[in-house]
This record gives sequence, C-alpha cells and structure tokens, in this order.
Amino acid sequence: MILRNALPLIGALLAGCVSLPQPHGITRDTVQDFAIEGRFALRAVVAGEAPRNGAGRLDWTHRQDSDRILLANPLGHTLAEIEVKPGRSQMRTSNGGLIESNDPDSLIEAVTGQRLPVTRMPRWLLGRGGPEAEIERDAHRRPVRLTESGWQITYVYDDTDPAALPSRLTLMRSDEIELKIRIETWKTQP
Repeated sequence: MILRNALPLIGALLAGCVSLPQPHGITRDTVQDFAIEGRFALRAVVAGEAPRNGAGRLDWTHRQDSDRILLANPLGHTLAEIEVKPGRSQMRTSNGGLIESNDPDSLIEAVTGQRLPVTRMPRWLLGRGGPEAEIERDAHRRPVRLTESGWQITYVYDDTDPAALPSRLTLMRSDEIELKIRIETWKTQP
C-alpha cells in the first residue's frame, strides 16, 4: 500500500545557513561511523500528481552495520524513526505505526511513491561513490559533483580546507525528485 500522504513525513526524512564545525583531525577519507544533524527539503513528483514538497529536521547516525534516522517537522516534533540493519528495515511513525521491509529503499518507496537511495546515502554524504560513480573535484580535490545510478549529488563546503566535510548537498534524479540537505553538525564518533 502506498501512503502518498506520507511524503511530508519522509520529506521530514531526508536545508539553511549556519557555520559547520570541522571535527579536529578528521577527513572525508578517514570517516567511517558518523552522526549528522541538519535540515532537509524534499520535492518529489509522483506520476499523475502535483509535485509534493516537505521539509524538516534530520538526525542520522551511521555505523558500519546500521543506520538510525530521526525525522522531525521544522519545529522539532518527531515524525518518524527509521532503523536499518542487515536484512531488516523498519519505520516507526509518530502515530505508532510500524512499517517493515528487508530493503530500506523499497520501504521509503512504499511510503512516498519514490525510491530514495537510503542505502547509498552514507557514502554519498561523504562524497564517496561506488565503482560506477563519476566524481568531479574542485581545486582542493574535494568532491563537488558525484553521478551514480541516475542520481546527481552536488556538494558545497563552508570553507576552503581540503579535508572539509560538506555542509550542503543536493541529490537529484531527473525531474522526479530533489533532496536538499543542510548539515549543521558532523560527529565522527557517534
């Protein structure tokens, strides 16, 4: 069952202006586990429907074998919590609902009507792609554009430090979906 009305909720899943502190001694290449806090704005087009928009707050904790994503409305009221572990994904909504799947990408698709790359996003947040990814870099050798599997990710940094982690990302797939993330805080040992 596709719950298209849940797009604002997921829009509350996966934008803004504050200085991003760079963790001391950490570079994109050395980060494995991390936590980010920030804001997002999501625009999605479902065939035959008007574009849908959602925005809110995002807290994402990534560890080697799991992800925990908390979604909140712009005022901070929790809308959903997504947990991803090997072989199991589940989303709890603020109204007590529980949706489970063995594939987090299809879980999000069942809720929004659009497939969001939840499983690839931890790599993409760090400017890393899979073997088929094309990565453009700036003069400091930082990723500024990554293209992979029909997605284009652009990166913006708050300073010129070659080791800087991105502060803003825009993920797009053709005209179907655009997700903007403004990362306010990076923690590299959650």
